[in-house]
Order: sequence, then structure tokens, then C-alpha cells
Amino acid sequence: GRRECSNSSTCALGPGRYAGACGWRDGLHWNSPNPAAESQGPRSDIDLPKARAGSDHDELATSGLPRCDAAINLAGENILNPLRRWNEAFQKEVLSSRLETTHLLARAITKAPHPPQAWVLVTGVAYYQPSPTAEYDEDSPGGDFDFFSNLVTKWEAAARLPGDSTRQVVVRSGVVLGRGGGAIGHMLLPFRLGLGGPIGSGHQFFPWIHIRDLVGILAHAVEASHVQGVLNGVAPASTTTNAEFAQALGAALGRPAFIPLPSTVVQAVFGRERAIMLLEGQKVVPRRTLASGYQYSFPELGAALKEVVA
Repeated sequence: GRRECSNSSTCALGPGRYAGACGWRDGLHWNSPNPAAESQGPRSDIDLPKARAGSDHDELATSGLPRCDAAINLAGENILNPLRRWNEAFQKEVLSSRLETTHLLARAITKAPHPPQAWVLVTGVAYYQPSPTAEYDEDSPGGDFDFFSNLVTKWEAAARLPGDSTRQVVVRSGVVLGRGGGAIGHMLLPFRLGLGGPIGSGHQFFPWIHIRDLVGILAHAVEASHVQGVLNGVAPASTTTNAEFAQALGAALGRPAFIPLPSTVVQAVFGRERAIMLLEGQKVVPRRTLASGYQYSFPELGAALKEVVA
């Protein structure tokens, strides 16, 4: 594959797939679910080289970062893979798939003779402690209370660059809603059959974002020179409970959504520690994202779900 990004281009790196909607397969690759997922307004062209995943990491380590205007990293093993047991070996994979790739890119950016103008890392709202009452914006504390929050802290620390020659942005994403996989892909069949419903009590918050807006925030972070620091990648109306989300998805499909998934089943499938990500949640608001000037395509849940299941 080509190793030189074109002018006005974005380099992205990561093995695997992020939230079933935008991510990386076969090395350096931008995977957009459909043309509608392009962001609103003017933006840089995204022109990415393709190559074998293993060789990309080796070549990046030896040859350095291809010349590009921005680098975006969404790499990471899927934590909620139900086919993987939550044991020490898998936890190490979860850590290394994020930290090693991020360290590698950060070192490559630091050493680049022509570093990119922007360096964007996508992490998650697991940084914030689950709570039935607290509300979190980008300045809220977190990152030090369990495996997942510590993971986000280490991940974001691995991305930090010395100096200010490259603008640095972290997007803490909620659950990404998009066609063709990810969270919605796992939910659709039971909901279409009228067997869907809330997870556990359903009272936990469910921070979400439409894939078009996640891509839009990434483009905004790359193009808007005043944007730096942390942005919450959630919709303005993402202060939704899991039960409200289930009802909205059922309404979008024209199906009832009253059958809960018991917490004991979730814990049996994912293990107690991982199950927390589904059974507990955070009320996260995108205060700084909105203040930076980003305009959402899908600020409300109903419209977002109708587009996803159409």
C-alpha cells in the first residue's frame, strides 16, 4: 500500500474496528459506514493508505509517520466482546491494543520532521464514575476508580506530546449508534422480535452519539484550530436512561420493548467487572463540544434511532 498521505490528508491508525462504525481494518484505513456519515460543512479530504496491519506498526516504528495534516487514533480491542472471557490475558490485550498503538503514534509524531497539525485520540466516557445523580462535563474529575477509568487515564497519558507544535484533542465517546454493527447490531434482532427491553434496572444513564456526529466531531477537531483538550463525544440529549433508550428503540421499530435483560444474565455473560459498563452508567454532557462550535446532526435520540434503523 502507499505510505505517503496526500496533501490535506488525515492519517489514521488502529487494528480492528471501533464501535462497529468507524475504525480500522487491514492497517491504515478509514472505514465510514455510508456516504451519509460524512460530517457537515467544509472539511479536509481523508485519503488513507492501506497495508497489512502487522507491517504497518513495524513500518511506522522504523520509517516514521507519513506526512499528513492530522493523525487520528481509534485503536482498541472490543472490551464487550461476549466471545472473550474477562480474564487476565484478555485484560492485557485490551490494555496493549490501546496503549502500545497510542505510544507508537505519539512517538512517531514527536519525531516527525513535519508533524501533523492535529493529533486526535478517541477514548470513552468510562473515564467518569457511574452515578445515578452526578452530571459530568469535560472538566469533571474521574479516571481513578476501576479498571476502565484507569485504562482511559493511561490511554490519554500515552497520547500526550511534549511541546505545542501539534494541537492535541481527546474525544471521550459514548455508545456509538450506526448502521451495520456495533451496539445497535447486537440489539436489533431481539427488539425486532418484540423481545427487547432495558438492561438490568434500566435506571442507569446511557450516554450515546450518532456515528455521523462522532465523525463530525473528529472532522471539527481536525479543522477548527481553536479546538484542543477534551471534548465529550456524546449527544446533547444523551442524558437518557437505559430504559428510555429501550423505549425509543422499540418505538423506532414499531415494536414493544418491555422485557428486561436481568443483571444476573449480563454478569454471567460478561463477568461482574465488565457488566458494570452495561448495568451502571454516567450522565455526560458535551458542554465544551457545543461551546467549541460543533453543530449536531442528531442531537435527539428519536431522530437518531429512526435514521439508524431505517
